[in-house]
Amino acid sequence: MRKPRDYDADLKALDDKARQLKARKREHLGELVIATGADALPIEQLAGALLLAVESTDERGREAQRTRGAAFFRAKSGARPSARRGDSSPATDISSPSPAPAAPGAA
Repeated sequence: MRKPRDYDADLKALDDKARQLKARKREHLGELVIATGADALPIEQLAGALLLAVESTDERGREAQRTRGAAFFRAKSGARPSARRGDSSPATDISSPSPAPAAPGAA
């Protein structure tokens, strides 16, 4: 005869796993904010920039943001501070439209 399955224990294990994944996601998002230098921004400006990115329907702008993000992750740790300031040539052209609307929208 088969042993009865403990559904309550299974649900608890799944719930614990979901909590761990959510906690890890929050931690990674915090690390990303710090790595990009966005932790120096006022919280209202950061929230405004993120809201603009989420609400954006411009495919060209979204692709530019994606490209800039991919370049950020590919960059070596020594190149990240310049990318954060927007000093790198390819990234400056791509990112200039994104941060400019964030400041007026958040103010």
